[in-house]
Amino acid sequence: MKEKVVLAYSGGLDTTTIIPWLKENFGYEVICCCVDVGQGKELDGLEERARLSGASKLYIEDVVDDFSENFIVPCVQAGAVYENKYLLGTAMARPAISKRLVEIARKEGATAICHGATGKGNDQIRFELSVKALAPDIKIIAPWRMTDVWTLKSRDDELAYCKAHGIDLPFDVSQSYSRDANLWHVSTEGLELENPAFEPNLKHVLKITTLPEEAPDEPEYVTMTFEAGVPTSVNGQKMKVADIIRKLNELGCKHGIGIVDIVENRVVGMKSRGVYETPGGTILMAAHEQLEELILDRAVYEVKREMGNKLAQVVYEGKWFTPLCEAILAFVRSTQQYVTGEVKFKLYKGNITKAGETSPYSLYSESLASFTTGDLYDHHDADGFITLFGLPLTVRAMRLSKMAEKQN
Repeated sequence: MKEKVVLAYSGGLDTTTIIPWLKENFGYEVICCCVDVGQGKELDGLEERARLSGASKLYIEDVVDDFSENFIVPCVQAGAVYENKYLLGTAMARPAISKRLVEIARKEGATAICHGATGKGNDQIRFELSVKALAPDIKIIAPWRMTDVWTLKSRDDELAYCKAHGIDLPFDVSQSYSRDANLWHVSTEGLELENPAFEPNLKHVLKITTLPEEAPDEPEYVTMTFEAGVPTSVNGQKMKVADIIRKLNELGCKHGIGIVDIVENRVVGMKSRGVYETPGGTILMAAHEQLEELILDRAVYEVKREMGNKLAQVVYEGKWFTPLCEAILAFVRSTQQYVTGEVKFKLYKGNITKAGETSPYSLYSESLASFTTGDLYDHHDADGFITLFGLPLTVRAMRLSKMAEKQN
């Protein structure tokens, strides 16, 4: 019997070309697996394309709820943002996809998993570290790094290869942006974006989001509720997490929310430039942070920000299934016990403006915060506090003064 390989299949030109290439060069039985993380219409027509390209089977696996609840929510709770801008849309999805690829490989008795990521990007690392952590016995095949066997250098080469193998594909050789889409975001790279000196042509670049200047002239108020750090409703309607993200995407796209132009540092050492659309994700992150301001004390808030930055790096580098990631997530979960309440905000031409928040666990005390004297705060207590808090400064100043006197 032929050995089986599970191919992470998107239906695009690259992964479609890989099907006959795997059969020709390695004699594998190719089982395609498209993991649905919310990419929508990209899934149309995949079954026929995979079959015509020589795959013995195609799995289309819906993991949207798993992706939303077990990957997105923890990153939202942590406030994980890579280099202050990137909300990890692709980075969070890769371990969710890899987990299902491993499950299908186990089910089929496959000895290898193949992906179509290039040797210059982050995704090769994310896929392969996840597979190594979950199934170290399964071989990984990365065609783009196998330059002695993978001799195709361009889209023209790939189309010619497919045609020579009797596969007619509905692709052309015209240049286009490189995109990645899922429930959380759409990323766009390539063409004029490769030169950071050029302003992006957002009318062409944006796939789902309205330009802020073309968004409605009237603001829209939105309310959300959270329970233990998990979003539970939008505008009074209770929904599961995936549907909340879909609703926030709808609102964010309408009002031009979540468009960022990034030059980021890839894991492999180079800088890359892209435009990211994360309409619903940007709203969800802002709403969660808005509620946390009421509830977390200063010490926890400071450490949690550090852990959020660390988690962003860990996830970006493909290290989801690691002890460090587990430890960070355990800390984050412990901070979310009382993150329950309601937030209100206003969406208007690319902006999110706070419009009030309430929580039964709020640490905000109006009597303490007001300028009038409250029962719990005696202004005279500040004298001793400032003396002690500033003691190192006082000692240092006295020492410097004595040294100056000696020099004179």
